[in-house]
Amino acid sequence: MSQKIAIITGGSRGLGKSAALHLAQQGVDILFTYHSKHAEALAVVAEIKASGRQAAALQLDVSNVRSFGAFVMQVKQVLSQTWQRKDFDYLVNNAGTGVHAAFAETSEEQFDAMVNIHFKGVFFLTQKLLPLIADHGRILNVSTGLTRFALAGYSAYAATKGAIEVLSHYLAKELGPRGIAVNTLAPGAIETDFGGGAVRDNSALNTYIASQTALGRVGQPDDIGSMVAALLSEQSGWLNAQRVEASGGMFI
Repeated sequence: MSQKIAIITGGSRGLGKSAALHLAQQGVDILFTYHSKHAEALAVVAEIKASGRQAAALQLDVSNVRSFGAFVMQVKQVLSQTWQRKDFDYLVNNAGTGVHAAFAETSEEQFDAMVNIHFKGVFFLTQKLLPLIADHGRILNVSTGLTRFALAGYSAYAATKGAIEVLSHYLAKELGPRGIAVNTLAPGAIETDFGGGAVRDNSALNTYIASQTALGRVGQPDDIGSMVAALLSEQSGWLNAQRVEASGGMFI
């Protein structure tokens, strides 16, 4: 059995970093992307290597579809040099950012940014990487709890994530003949720097979310990183075309 390799977009911080570290603990080698924080990316690479696994990081702006061709060439080069392989096993479409604005005040620029990062980017990056995904591999698309429950101010962000959940169904259908399973992971509110760190740093918001969560607290990055590892484990191979919400039971 060949060594498993995962590509994670947005792996230098937050949920992507936690996912990378948990997968490494599970014995998976990691190739992840970062947007601009090169030093942070190198630190994550070093942490993964210290745990005994191989790791590499590549810069990528997931909103810039025109850059994907060159990025895939870099991926091929790293796979060949580091792993002596032409393919990889798991793709985790995680990279993203948020916009908080009332529907009536959301600008076209804000809307386009959300579409380009969370929908168009995921659609075409997955398409470009598809020839490199090994048969019987997995794709995990990261969505949000906000596609099930609504909080004012997230219409553009949540709508693009809703599109990703539909896309996951179609990918599962069309990639099934290759044995590739495709699922969606929908985190609830997590204490990270996402959206300016509001959930982490705004104590009133944090307390409110905890009060509306069955398990009585706000999520931590490791709650999601461990879930990514679980969904990509050998034990979860029959899970396909599903949306799995990891929110501690928000708004139930």
